[in-house]
Amino acid sequence: LTHLPAGLPGIAIVQHMPPVFSKAFADRLNGQCAFEVRQAVDGDRLAPGLALIAPGNFHMMVQWRADHYAVRVADGPPVWHQRPAVDLLFKSAADAATAPHVLAGIFTGMGKDGAEGLLQLRQRGATTFAQDEASSVVYGMPRAAWENGAAMRQVPLDRAADLITRHF
Repeated sequence: LTHLPAGLPGIAIVQHMPPVFSKAFADRLNGQCAFEVRQAVDGDRLAPGLALIAPGNFHMMVQWRADHYAVRVADGPPVWHQRPAVDLLFKSAADAATAPHVLAGIFTGMGKDGAEGLLQLRQRGATTFAQDEASSVVYGMPRAAWENGAAMRQVPLDRAADLITRHF
């Protein structure tokens, strides 16, 4: 995120972390990025120049509201033992967003959360990627997305910002 320029479309992020850390993480990134970063609140507009991070212990989904995208922050059962779950974000984006305008990626992490949702996004025309094995601390989630065909390509972490910037 710190290598991305200002002016990109809205960014929605699910990171597996406890509640107290998600707010501190968002606040820290807000001081280091060229755009606003904050912990999401239910109903927040997903707007250019803004990155919203799912609050720990809450799921975050994307929905279309008349003339804009908004996030829905909600309680609910864990998915793949996770809350927030990447799959819920990606599946909601697959249902709500105009897929050719969506870029979605999975970065290092244990398990397979996100692989099914990323596959739905790809099947609906989104551009998808996963972090490569060499640069992943834990290659579980990116591996699952690669092996099920959800990720169109694998990208080293140090090239992800370039990929995202070029896409938009």
